[in-house]
Amino acid sequence: METLNKKILLVEDDQNFGAILKDYLMLNDFEVVLAKNGMEGFEKFKKDTYDLCILDVMMPYKDGYTLAKEIREKNKDVPIIFLTAKSMKEDVLKGYKVGADDYLNKPFDSEVLLMKIKAIIQRKSSEVKNEPVKFEFEIGKFHLNSKLRFLTFQNQEPIKLSPKENELLKMLALYENDLMPRELALTKIWRDDNYFTSRSMDVYIAKLRKYLRLDENVEVLNIHGEGFRLVIKK
Repeated sequence: METLNKKILLVEDDQNFGAILKDYLMLNDFEVVLAKNGMEGFEKFKKDTYDLCILDVMMPYKDGYTLAKEIREKNKDVPIIFLTAKSMKEDVLKGYKVGADDYLNKPFDSEVLLMKIKAIIQRKSSEVKNEPVKFEFEIGKFHLNSKLRFLTFQNQEPIKLSPKENELLKMLALYENDLMPRELALTKIWRDDNYFTSRSMDVYIAKLRKYLRLDENVEVLNIHGEGFRLVIKK
């Protein structure tokens, strides 16, 4: 895959490690901007366009989770990889909930990181090409504008969905009254189908059910072991 001119924001407070990782990625034809903490990282992110962000979790002034949340508010699509010494399940789940695409525990094999970066960028490029043109959906008495992330029930004030809520509901709507495979949603929205991302998706399904219960004719069914089905009774 062509990596030349692909730009990465690397935010790492260990200056020696950050410099080594930056050099390694540049040797593999990436353009890399290095920031030494979360505050500097967000300033650099606001001033430029990046193809991927690599964030250390434990940093002074602003940790990686906070930075990822701010990045997601500015850009819901840019891929994010977390680097961390923390491997507790709760920390991993927290990373995915704030919008991480992948998670690497320190110390890690630099070649593994390189393969993950290339796979994520390639997948993102493929998604852009295959993205359906449709962005407005009628879901029973609801109207979803997936571009603005607004879910509106009749004449009530619209609900502003989070990026992942929006993508998940959009995918369910595209598969209306049909099976939306669990693995497909996990790969497309979470970029992984491991145990942690699967549990995270269940949390988002529960949130969507809470929104949709205003219309008794709309239901999200769990098809055990296979996925979900958005059922709209006519």
